[in-house]
Amino acid sequence: MEYLGIDWSYRRAAWCSLSDAGVIVGEGAVPADADGLARLVIERGTDVRAVVEMMSGAIWVRDQLAAAGWRVQIAHARKVRDVAPLACKTDKVDARVLAELARRDLVPELWIPSLDDRALRERLRRRTHLVRMRASAMNRIFGLQTQWGLRLSLQRLRAPEAMTLLEQQGMPAVWRRSIAEALDVIELLDARITPIDHELRPLARADARVVLLDTIPGIGELLGLTLASEIGDVARFGSPRKLIGYAGLAPKINQSGDRSRTGALSKAGSRTLRWAAVEAAQHAVAPALHRHRQARRQEPGQGRRRAQDPDRRLARPLAPAIVQAGRAAPARSCLGKLPLLSGRLTALHGIEKPRQLPRTLCADPSAEREMSPPQTCAALHLAEP
Repeated sequence: MEYLGIDWSYRRAAWCSLSDAGVIVGEGAVPADADGLARLVIERGTDVRAVVEMMSGAIWVRDQLAAAGWRVQIAHARKVRDVAPLACKTDKVDARVLAELARRDLVPELWIPSLDDRALRERLRRRTHLVRMRASAMNRIFGLQTQWGLRLSLQRLRAPEAMTLLEQQGMPAVWRRSIAEALDVIELLDARITPIDHELRPLARADARVVLLDTIPGIGELLGLTLASEIGDVARFGSPRKLIGYAGLAPKINQSGDRSRTGALSKAGSRTLRWAAVEAAQHAVAPALHRHRQARRQEPGQGRRRAQDPDRRLARPLAPAIVQAGRAAPARSCLGKLPLLSGRLTALHGIEKPRQLPRTLCADPSAEREMSPPQTCAALHLAEP
């Protein structure tokens, strides 16, 4: 029995083979294609237990070698680094590490879905890719309109007279052509997305997992199919916490002695599964959030804009010596003067801005001329040393 580790890359694959005693019986590199794998099988025979690290094409490598009679495992790349951290990382060293893990039966094997599940995942990811491209075209149209102070809906831009309307609004021909091109891209993507939806919806209705997931608020047919395909066999998770960790939705925890700090999401699992879970949560809370906002707007005194703090523009902090002097000296009556209340300057008479002060004569004997709104008594008192 030989234990062989393969470090696969796009052009070449480094390999290392160990005996039962841990002695290197062979190592080298082959082209990263079918001919290279065939040459490796001819050279090492069929009594081989191989390990390949997870990357693009690892499943194909496993299937090719398994068809030749090898026993092949796919190792979790991040867990391999945790089990065997290296100070020197090269393809040759990585192949040796994988072979040693196979010999000691310490391979952190990765669960691989079936071919049907992988085909379903590819359909869903193809649709997601097209939808994101369509959203990018929509955002570009919105950005082009904002450059000229316009905000027309996509439905209105699809009307026959849309380009004429943009011309009347003062948009030059170059920008109108860009919007027309983006609209054509959206039409093309819609024509590609619709058939995929017609293929996926019957699959969602026939899947018992999706029927159960559809009972959860925020999850529909396509989102439930995405969750089911990414999770696979739910029985492989020992507890709900394992599933949360697989989705990368568990927070990071940093503990040392009596100190424990919780950070952001780990994001260490399936990116698609995590996206689907967050998307479902947003859809679930959207109606309640909309009702809450409508109720807040209908409450008395709850306008769309918050009232400005009266002393935000008019007042500024004073030095401690000035504050003490102001407390000791009697306050002189002057419209717009800011007395100190509980350590904070507050404007009287609901004045929000200096220009809102009426034209008035200051009660201060030292000020004998009439003051204009920008030069109010409050401004003089704030400027006093």
